[in-house]
Amino acid sequence: MRKKDCFYLGKIAKKFSFKGEVLIYLDTDEPEVYENMESVFVELNKNLVPFFIEKSQLHKGDFLRTKFEDIDSEEDADEIIGCEVYLPLSLLPKLEGNKFYYHEIEGFEVKDTRLGTIGTIVRINDSNAQPLFEIDYKGTEILVPMIDHFIIEVNRKDKKLVLTTPEGLVDLYLQ
Repeated sequence: MRKKDCFYLGKIAKKFSFKGEVLIYLDTDEPEVYENMESVFVELNKNLVPFFIEKSQLHKGDFLRTKFEDIDSEEDADEIIGCEVYLPLSLLPKLEGNKFYYHEIEGFEVKDTRLGTIGTIVRINDSNAQPLFEIDYKGTEILVPMIDHFIIEVNRKDKKLVLTTPEGLVDLYLQ
């Protein structure tokens, strides 16, 4: 499995028991969706390795207490602490309406209700407190905050995103 065909689920945060159980921090709004998985991919030495789950249960909200096959001691668990956990993109629940996954709208054409077409989404920058649409307009980078009331329509069929931005926000980049 290639990393580009997967989504980041979380990270193996710490050991839970002397029998090799670990706590996986789930980076998701709905951790309960991932409580009964059969397997995950763990990134070891820049490769995704399948790990099969013997048992798992939610622990204190965002953590999944997990017992993997063949991880039977604290020493075994130590080797995977800090590793990132992935699942295939095909396992993402389908979103509808104006909800979307960041990776799914990359390459979408962006239309502003006032200005018309303002470029193509290159990526979502979520390294700040407020995620930003990074839009390429003829070589110029436009940054638009990802705010729910700016998003008018997500058209998956035509690969278009319709926004209504405040006057001056996008104009600043186009001058």
